[in-house]
Amino acid sequence: MRSLTVVLVVSLMSFIIGCSKTENVPLTKPQIKELLFNVQQMPLEPVEKNEVAVLETNYGKMVLSFFPDIAPEHCKAFKRLVKAGYYDGIKFHRIVKDFMIQGGDILSRDADPNNDGYGSPGYTLPAEFSDIPHDKGILSMARRGGDDNSAGSQFFICLSRKGCMALDGKYTVFGKVVDGIDVLEKIGDLETTKRPNSTEKSMPVEPVVIKKAYMKIQ
Repeated sequence: MRSLTVVLVVSLMSFIIGCSKTENVPLTKPQIKELLFNVQQMPLEPVEKNEVAVLETNYGKMVLSFFPDIAPEHCKAFKRLVKAGYYDGIKFHRIVKDFMIQGGDILSRDADPNNDGYGSPGYTLPAEFSDIPHDKGILSMARRGGDDNSAGSQFFICLSRKGCMALDGKYTVFGKVVDGIDVLEKIGDLETTKRPNSTEKSMPVEPVVIKKAYMKIQ
């Protein structure tokens, strides 16, 4: 009986170690293509009352509430990406102290850090600008400069009002952090280095990973 117990414990430890090693295994191009296809097959559904998204990162958990009356299309799109598993394993690839943390790029899941920040889900969303200010903890959608209707899957979370006030009315606000502000602050204070092919010092020295994202009724 003792030997059986030892075998079971060793097997469980091997399983746990194996999971930790494979948790952030880079995706291949075919795997990314398959994931994007799966997103397109997932129906668009409105965010329900009291429905939130939970982002479990390697630095802790953040809970996001939504503004479906203000930005319904962005809320539905974000929910679909979460339910399709799109955000699982994705990194916060850009951190600018006292400004924001940015994530949501599928290319942050491949083995090439040079393309982080250039990926999309294969479609774009029409802008849904509002007068909601970009305060600390606000969830807003990233887009390409000069194109209001180029948002897709990349999002950012504001670290301070002072740093983000210039974004008001120019980016689509669609939610906010309602739990885990301490996690946001912890990530925002992480050490960064210069991005590949850029002078901006915003790439985390240690990866910041969304291990799991899911929707739930609060």
